[in-house]
Amino acid sequence: MQDLSQETMKGTTTIGLVFKEGVILATERRATMGYLVASKKAKKVYQIADRIGMTTAGGVGDAQQLARIMTVECSLYQIRRGKPISVEASSTLLSNYLNQNRFYPYYVQLLVGGVDTTGPGIYSVDAMGGATREEEIVATGSGSPMAYGVLEDRYRTEMGEQEAVDLAVRALRAAMRRDIASGEDINVVVITKDKYEEFKVENGQKHPISASA
Repeated sequence: MQDLSQETMKGTTTIGLVFKEGVILATERRATMGYLVASKKAKKVYQIADRIGMTTAGGVGDAQQLARIMTVECSLYQIRRGKPISVEASSTLLSNYLNQNRFYPYYVQLLVGGVDTTGPGIYSVDAMGGATREEEIVATGSGSPMAYGVLEDRYRTEMGEQEAVDLAVRALRAAMRRDIASGEDINVVVITKDKYEEFKVENGQKHPISASA
């Protein structure tokens, strides 16, 4: 019998894309430990600032700790400087933190996306602290090859909000059909200059989770 005591609970797949007015962040909700489905309700997208979200793929414990750290650091930035942190600054902050811990790395692959005074933006951040600005689309995790197939085929610049949401959901479903580590429900976050809205998609229906205006 497989020894699960040494297994780390892991989560994939996540997607980010830029549309005409903002950013879409989307994830499925399965977490695995080896071949065991450890959770069907894993949270993989977190609001770390007023108009910034972070998606997580990789070790669930590491991801949750980083989400807590980033939420606090972004709040402190606003208190100290009297203005909201930018998407670029938040990704740089996260990158620096991960790089400082590279000898005992966090087992994660992260997306930081949102809207600030310069417009919408998404950054991909790896476990060693490398941060890359993604201009259009990005996917992380074991289901990303399947997701990229859909995203690269159907993405276009100047997409509207609903079209972008539909594309993100379609790409996630493609990953969920072929990747054993991806499955269950879908969480979507829509970020524009006017809102941070999160909802889940079940059986083709939207169910609001939270909204910040």
